[in-house]
Amino acid sequence: MASPELHADYLIDRRRMRRKLTFWRAAAFLVIIGAIVFAGLRLSGFPSATVRPHIARIAIEGLITGDKDTLKLIQDVADSHASAVILSIESPGGTTTGSERLYDELRRLAAKKPVVAVVGTMAASGAYVAAIGADHIFARGNSLVGSIGVLFQIPNVSRLLDTVGVKMEEVKSSPLKAAPNGLEPTSPEARAALAALVTDSFDWFKALVKERRSMSDQELATVADGRVFTGRQGLPLKLIDAIGGEREAIAWLESDKKVPAHLPVRDWRRQRSIERLGILGMAAGLAETFGYDAFAGWLQKAELMAQTRELDGLLAVWQGAAVN
Repeated sequence: MASPELHADYLIDRRRMRRKLTFWRAAAFLVIIGAIVFAGLRLSGFPSATVRPHIARIAIEGLITGDKDTLKLIQDVADSHASAVILSIESPGGTTTGSERLYDELRRLAAKKPVVAVVGTMAASGAYVAAIGADHIFARGNSLVGSIGVLFQIPNVSRLLDTVGVKMEEVKSSPLKAAPNGLEPTSPEARAALAALVTDSFDWFKALVKERRSMSDQELATVADGRVFTGRQGLPLKLIDAIGGEREAIAWLESDKKVPAHLPVRDWRRQRSIERLGILGMAAGLAETFGYDAFAGWLQKAELMAQTRELDGLLAVWQGAAVN
């Protein structure tokens, strides 16, 4: 039979082991929570700098559709503690309606905060509509800007159907209903109706450029033939305001808009599914409680993947692959 002294030592050792086990369980739990926080912030680029002054960077990339996530992002920036906004544009354009929605939201943003556009490789067609939504436009000397125009495209496979012996029959209320449909040659009446749509949207596009870039009718006619221009060409044509990149844009914000140059530039990105699961909400709360800079050393910038979407309707997009 064990002595009382040995029994007491055994109990003390047991208590010590329990305390150590409790400590390591708590530590493991905190590590898991921290991993979830950092994963959430990394995946979404969460704008945790909303609790302190900064310069927000919004990326307009790929095909412009005016999707609700992008519009919501711009609204969130407008309501944040951002002192100014850099609009980083890398896009050939998109749908006319999507470009209009994006432009309108950017103008609402510019009513609250200074907005400067920085063109990378390209801000053509609908993306140029987004650029003129900013207060000032910078572009590199070899950036492509402009492509002021609208198009409507539909494939015509009627000859292919004739070759394979397929004929599409239809009954419709009027000749222009669902015309053109690509399964038969486009009638002159349908072509004229489409031309009227394109002309109307083109007039809207030109009026927007004329107003925002303070152009005369003659100056507008020079740039509104659908061409793209390099930044060097576009500067004297009033398509952009200056040659430069983000560094020059920040200097302009400091000199013309009195935005402190020492403010950090923070990326704002569209929400992803992980946020809708509520994980990022917890990350946001911790980031706001302890400060974003406490997490900065753990985070790396993730490259955004361009999302391909089917475009429908009138397009304001530059198609460089079709240029020989």
